[in-house]
Amino acid sequence: MCGIICYVGQQAALPVLIEGLKRLEYRGYDSAGIALLEDAKITRFRAVGKIRELEKDLGESSSTAQAGIGHTRWATHGKPSVENAHPHSDCGGRIFVIHNGII
Repeated sequence: MCGIICYVGQQAALPVLIEGLKRLEYRGYDSAGIALLEDAKITRFRAVGKIRELEKDLGESSSTAQAGIGHTRWATHGKPSVENAHPHSDCGGRIFVIHNGII
């Protein structure tokens, strides 16, 4: 099971995504992650544990990205780890995906 959120708009995406993930945390609390699109560059943050662990990794991020995706994970396949946390990317770090289930 998982929680998935996406934001594209005029506001800064990071606070919208974090608030959304907190509301979805009951759907997955083993790990969480976000990817932000800013100036044609995607930055990814992932953490094992609850959303507060992800917030620690984000620190005082000054991101002004207006687009991003977020995910909470409840591990049903594979252990809770940063490697298994979403978003996942292609080898070149150009495409990032979030999904529910096994692909």
